[in-house]
Amino acid sequence: MTSDTETTKVRVSRHFAAPAERVFDAWLDPEKACKFLFATPTGQMVRVEIDPRVGGKFAIVERRDGQDAEHLGEYLEIDRPRRLVFVYGVAMYSTTVDRVTVKIRPLDTGCELTLTHDLSPEYAGYASRCEQSWAGILAGLSASLGM
Repeated sequence: MTSDTETTKVRVSRHFAAPAERVFDAWLDPEKACKFLFATPTGQMVRVEIDPRVGGKFAIVERRDGQDAEHLGEYLEIDRPRRLVFVYGVAMYSTTVDRVTVKIRPLDTGCELTLTHDLSPEYAGYASRCEQSWAGILAGLSASLGM
């Protein structure tokens, strides 16, 4: 993990009509996470393992064009329903791991989720693509919650 001064911060936000607890819990429930987390429209989810505790690991594997994209990570902070922090990487693309912070703010009409991805310096040129990917993941989360 690199220091914050060496990273590019990618931020995306989205309003959800669901309560903060429901949105937060979807990130840690394998049956829900497999529908949106690192899922692509043409891929096939082949494995989702989540150990939802600080220090717990996750493995989310999606088959894309005959190759397995294995997203591996570890939870650093879990503060239900307000904050989730984890590091993750995709071995087939890089040996680096990035830090992701998910903040959820309860509102009268659901909640607002803000995700910040501390992108490793060598991938700073991919910030726009990373932002689009996370926006797609949050759209998938919304759809998986029936919104």
